[in-house]
Amino acid sequence: MHLSDFDYELPPELIAQEPLPERDASRLLVLNKSSGAISHHTFRELPQFLRAGDCLVQNDTRVIPARLLGTRKGSNKQVEILLTRPLGNAADPSGYEAMARPARKLHPGAVVQIGTSGVEIEIVESIDPRRRIVRFPPGLDIASFLEQEGHVPLPPYIDRKDAPKDKERYQTVYAEMAGAVAAPTAGLHFTPALISELENQGVFVARITLHVGPGTFLPVTSENPSEHTMDREFYRISSSAAYAIGRTRRSGGRIVAVGTTVVRTLETAARQEDGLWGVTADEGWTEAFIYPPYTFRVVDALITNFHLPRSTLLMLVSAFAGREHILAAYQEAVAQRYRFYSYGDAMLIQ
Repeated sequence: MHLSDFDYELPPELIAQEPLPERDASRLLVLNKSSGAISHHTFRELPQFLRAGDCLVQNDTRVIPARLLGTRKGSNKQVEILLTRPLGNAADPSGYEAMARPARKLHPGAVVQIGTSGVEIEIVESIDPRRRIVRFPPGLDIASFLEQEGHVPLPPYIDRKDAPKDKERYQTVYAEMAGAVAAPTAGLHFTPALISELENQGVFVARITLHVGPGTFLPVTSENPSEHTMDREFYRISSSAAYAIGRTRRSGGRIVAVGTTVVRTLETAARQEDGLWGVTADEGWTEAFIYPPYTFRVVDALITNFHLPRSTLLMLVSAFAGREHILAAYQEAVAQRYRFYSYGDAMLIQ
């Protein structure tokens, strides 16, 4: 297996730069993972492909306005701080891990003044050439500060500044648990009405949390993908979600994951009981990197967006449906002028 095995040609104009006015108006390519058969639909037709007794698992993480713009104290040079995760140290709640740009100018001891507030963030430690440990002033209400000064951390392939609409559209309608720096984009297509329709036809809806980190966008640089290391991300599975998944498995229903973040979470927490695979209520950190060949233990069907060439996400869906089937589906999506990536269209693989 080589990195080049997961490449495809994508015309740049197919990279979605804006969300559609209506979430569920996006297109839906349905792929049969056994035969490779493809059909074309809209996302609001999803209920016809799910059935009573299935369990739809969604990621309820909420994107925080984690992108901070400012200047390096003592100069007028513009800098950017992207918060990636709190250090989790109760004794020092002001500490965060962050990505800095330009990192070469932000050494330990440097101070960044943010926006109109002038709040000063100190660079405490260098983790690697791009990542830093930063510290906010003691006593600062960080959540309120981010709402005031932070920007939506749009993916790098969206070639525009964040806009007011992104604060709402770059969140799922069920986003609740703040902590992600990227949206679980397969969930962006759902509306409250569509979720209610699924529930009314007997589909169980369960929610887990995985706080999506910057590793979502980090490229695979090794020609041998198995040498790539994933960025760790925090996840939590509640007892009610674990129960719903177990009940579905025992009754013969399917586990339908909404997005690769759900897949990685469920496969990380997979446990076997009485010969059936499910999950247990759990929380922790996952560095799961799923690529072919891989035997899935929990997930039966997957709703996902179209992913970047040579990316870990493309490798995951290739493991799920077969590389040849996925690349053929992507070729068809390009031919049919589907919209790609975060604000783009969706696939259902079953």
